[in-house]
Amino acid sequence: MKDPLVLGFVLVMTDVVLWRAAFPRNDTICLLLRLVIFALLSALLFESALSPFTPAPWPESPGRHLAAQIIEVSWWLIGARLLTLSLDAVFRSRHWHKERLFQDVLGALVFLAAVVASLAFVLGLPVTGLVATSGALAIVLGLAIQSTLSDVFAGIVLNTTEPYHIGNWVSVDGVEGKVLEMNWRATHLLTSQGNVVIVPNSVAAKAKITNSSRPVALHGVSITLQISPEERPATVLGALERAIEGSSMVLQSPAPYTLVKKASINAIEYEVTVYVDDIGKSVVVTNQLYDLCHRHLAAAGIELWPLSVPRPPRHDAADSRQRLLSHVELFRALKSEEVEALSKRLSRHEYEADQVIVKSEEVTDYLMIVESGVISVMVAGPSGPVESARLGPGDSIGEAGVLAGLPVQAQVTALTRAIIYRLDKTDLTPLLKSRPEVGQQMCHLLSQRQDSLRKLNTEIPVPVGTEHTLLDWVRAGMHKLHDLTT
Repeated sequence: MKDPLVLGFVLVMTDVVLWRAAFPRNDTICLLLRLVIFALLSALLFESALSPFTPAPWPESPGRHLAAQIIEVSWWLIGARLLTLSLDAVFRSRHWHKERLFQDVLGALVFLAAVVASLAFVLGLPVTGLVATSGALAIVLGLAIQSTLSDVFAGIVLNTTEPYHIGNWVSVDGVEGKVLEMNWRATHLLTSQGNVVIVPNSVAAKAKITNSSRPVALHGVSITLQISPEERPATVLGALERAIEGSSMVLQSPAPYTLVKKASINAIEYEVTVYVDDIGKSVVVTNQLYDLCHRHLAAAGIELWPLSVPRPPRHDAADSRQRLLSHVELFRALKSEEVEALSKRLSRHEYEADQVIVKSEEVTDYLMIVESGVISVMVAGPSGPVESARLGPGDSIGEAGVLAGLPVQAQVTALTRAIIYRLDKTDLTPLLKSRPEVGQQMCHLLSQRQDSLRKLNTEIPVPVGTEHTLLDWVRAGMHKLHDLTT
């Protein structure tokens, strides 16, 4: 029969090699293989009178006695490691694998028990005296590493109460970021600047924690604006409420709201609060709200300017129409006097909330520019009508209709009370006849936009082909609609 010490060393070294080499790569297969090796080692020890629960034999042979002690102690340590791996694989949820605190603490307790057991059973040392001595050492050591122990126990509290999990977006002690890791000492946060900030658990346990990921699918976004006290609050609040309506990313429940936060002799501060279903949308919605508030306030005759300088003169209606028309991308190639002449041809139309402005089957040959209010554009989708856009002050629709007679193929509805200016195709015809090069520039721009819309499937189908074919199609529509000879 082969020497059990040699076989024992072979099995122990095989387990060590598997552990260090992390082979095989599959964790489950590796654990099963190590369990088989541990079972073989256990059978070998118990059959050879090398029980890890009794002192090692052969005291008369120091070499063999030491070798037996090493194998028996290794049995306890290997068993402790396999126990922690088995508990980790069977009883722990997925996110606990990433939160390493419990894993480290449990592993330390199991290994501590294994070391004490091996000292008592294998080496025959008096555990009572050892525990008393270790208690005194623990007091001295605890005083020396008081801050570290504070982090450990604070980490246990954090993992028990679970104020946040891996992947949550939180603010801890003034640091905001995504939770990457929670270990026995600290929480690792990834900030929006791409930096990793390590917050000690003792600091996190005492700090005010804001978890933006709870409740799930709900995150508040707030902005504040300072408006002149000369402006009536009811007018300002109405404009801000229309600005909220202009964003399709804002949730309707919980309901968004606006309020007067505080007032002074220099300014009245207003707060707009909305909710989104994903924290990743908060930056986009914040920027969108500032833009929409600026546009809707301007449409209500409320212009933002530094409060320390005199108020600029208000624009009259003619200037407002000219400014609206100059913001239309199709007309940016025109001279200022040409824009002014076209602005005088604009006709003003008022619509009540929920009133249909253009039906989906209606063919329009005019341009619509939103002066105030919120407009919804609905297009046909695979499972029914889909809102493709919301228009606010300064937005326009119908460029393809007024230039080339192309239908919008969308239902346009007023979500709030709205004022729209219209430019008919007959008002544009004289300009196209007098300046053909302007018409060519408009056709180039419109063909590019139509191609983008066709790819998004939010506009009418157009001939499939090169950009040159699409440009010719738009140019032919313009010549036909405006009766151009060249």
